[in-house]
Amino acid sequence: MDKKRAHGYHGSRYHPCRFGAGREAASGGLCFAPPRLRTRVYIDGFNLYFGALKGTPFRWLDASKFCRLMLPQNDICSIKYFTALVTPRPDDPRQPSRQQAYLRALRTLPNISIILGHFLSHTVTMPLAVRGNGGKRYVKVIKTEEKGSDVNLAVHMLNDAYQNRYDVAVIVSNDSDLAEAIRIVTKELGKRVGVLNPHRHPSRTLLAHATFFKTIRKGVLRVSQFPPTLRDKHGAFHKPAIW
Repeated sequence: MDKKRAHGYHGSRYHPCRFGAGREAASGGLCFAPPRLRTRVYIDGFNLYFGALKGTPFRWLDASKFCRLMLPQNDICSIKYFTALVTPRPDDPRQPSRQQAYLRALRTLPNISIILGHFLSHTVTMPLAVRGNGGKRYVKVIKTEEKGSDVNLAVHMLNDAYQNRYDVAVIVSNDSDLAEAIRIVTKELGKRVGVLNPHRHPSRTLLAHATFFKTIRKGVLRVSQFPPTLRDKHGAFHKPAIW
């Protein structure tokens, strides 16, 4: 048997010491490769959905596989997915059931946790953009607002940094409201923070504070899909038909 294999050297975790000094380097020995950085991923579910998934065939997204493909050099310790439970709308009454099916799929992943905010939906009166002959005209509309996800994400990222639970935090969002949390983590706590941007145009505010910035590629989304049928402790379930 090859001596290197006999002593546990299997290639991927070891490499020649090209830049080091000392006896091992001088003798042509091998040394440990640098350990992969502990990484926690924080996904803003609605920002990801509206920026990269809505209207595409990629909504049945395996978040764990997606993160591994986008961050191949990182040791992904955990993924936190921030969202809120939607309510039925007159034009789409089955939206909540599709979301519940997706959250059920996410819960089959061992390294993911789901943190819920909440939705506010109420009727408001708003002016039309085009005025009629009699001046301003108003119409009643249903206004839906998602509350809590950006705050929850920032708080979890900061708390995990203070607890030294990661070397690198990665945010999947383009929300500029997260800039101050990123600044504190990078400048005051000495951690690295990356951004995976779901939108076409990156936030300049986030660009100014992030350690690195990547745009989410459609090719990665395409190959990061759950299988159509999954199984959990309650039995088999399926990808929603209209997805």
